[in-house]
Amino acid sequence: MLNFIDYSIILIYFLILSFIGFYFSKRQKSTDDYFKGGGRIPSWAAGISIFGTALSPITFLAIPAKTYSTDWLYFIFNITIFLIAPIIIYLFIPFYRKLKIKTAYEYLEKRFNVYIRLIGSICFIIYQIGRIGVVLFLPSLALNLIIGIDIFFCISIIGIISLIYTLIGGIEAVIWTDVMQVIILLTGVIISIFAIISSIDGGIIKIIEIAKIDGKFKTFDFTFSLNEPTIWVMLIGGVFTNITSYGTDQTIVQRYLVTKTKDDAKKSVWINAITSIPATFIFFFVGTALYVFFKLNPKELNENFISNDAIFPWYIITQLPEGISGILIAAILAAAMSSLSSSMNSASSSYINDIHKRFFEKRLAKSLRTSRKSTLIIGLMGIVFAFFLISNDLKSLWDEFNKILGLIIGGLGGVFLLGFLTKKANSFGVLLGLVFSFIIQFFIVKYEVTHLIMYTATGVISSFVLGYFFSLFRFMKSK
Repeated sequence: MLNFIDYSIILIYFLILSFIGFYFSKRQKSTDDYFKGGGRIPSWAAGISIFGTALSPITFLAIPAKTYSTDWLYFIFNITIFLIAPIIIYLFIPFYRKLKIKTAYEYLEKRFNVYIRLIGSICFIIYQIGRIGVVLFLPSLALNLIIGIDIFFCISIIGIISLIYTLIGGIEAVIWTDVMQVIILLTGVIISIFAIISSIDGGIIKIIEIAKIDGKFKTFDFTFSLNEPTIWVMLIGGVFTNITSYGTDQTIVQRYLVTKTKDDAKKSVWINAITSIPATFIFFFVGTALYVFFKLNPKELNENFISNDAIFPWYIITQLPEGISGILIAAILAAAMSSLSSSMNSASSSYINDIHKRFFEKRLAKSLRTSRKSTLIIGLMGIVFAFFLISNDLKSLWDEFNKILGLIIGGLGGVFLLGFLTKKANSFGVLLGLVFSFIIQFFIVKYEVTHLIMYTATGVISSFVLGYFFSLFRFMKSK
């Protein structure tokens, strides 16, 4: 269990976050500072921030839990970022930087109309509120199961501290805390790997030997099926999910806009992609190593008490020495808070620039006070949603997260691609295609037509094809 040293480490971590927030609050003179950092962010920091934003508790806890209970079939999904990095660099970033936009959805109005922009922004904000809830819920649930801390208290304290430094420090505080949190997070997980290896007779050779015999390293399934985690599902689903996330998600697009130059923005994408490969391997290996450890030490696992999503924290609390446990718990919190702060700031940016500025007084939209108020409201809504999740029985939050991503964001990815890749796409066709895409997505989920990893792909494809078809129909009719 945690002791005084562990709690002291966690407290110091919280104090450092608060200090960073207050330090950067002095630079917040306008909404440009609050949401774009005044263009002062170096490419390496933006790249690490992209990595930190994407690397949430979904990665830190749920991926080790997934590989602990299954195998490495999802590995390909996570490294498809390398396949889409050139697309982001040569297609999306030049568009965004040339237009000098403040949000990704501002482009939708320039290309189509204000209603498409509004739909995109609202969908994004709703998704981010849901994401905040999931990101808060996962580590809080794990800590509740492991050390008995009240789950409502966990959600409240993690959410409020994240909200405080995001609220006062803006995007600069978010990015620089991301840098610190990524360092803590990777340090923590590497320490845990060495701890697991050293606790097993035979070390890493024994881990590989047992895991190989039990089929835990299975990475490729060439069965032609879209209902199972085959290589085809991982490749197709991964490519479309990453195009949508890295090309149209304001939490990531915002990082392309905070750097000084377009080349810096491109470098940040490569920094994230390069960092993602070893990190993915590390997190997958943690799950496999945990499987071997608990197979060799079954008495250390109370199966009536633990859930798979909490397997990593269970090891941290029960097996690691004092001080080390505190570092690992701080790493879990870092994984959560780097994603939370990004979601809060980017959702607020979208509200201010896409809704408030567009439909209310522009004078108010320039107010730093209004921006902070919207951050506060969005953060609190996410915390409330996390409370709602407590009453729901979710077997795997990683699965649920990917399902939500596909349902809400997939169709919007198709809209962006219609704008970038076609000239005949128009607002009428895009809007109609988006509506029918949502309907198709509903039935795909209801009848489980494909694996959930494919939901984003089906959303993008249906939105793109139908949007283009209806646009073409309107175009010919106008002639």
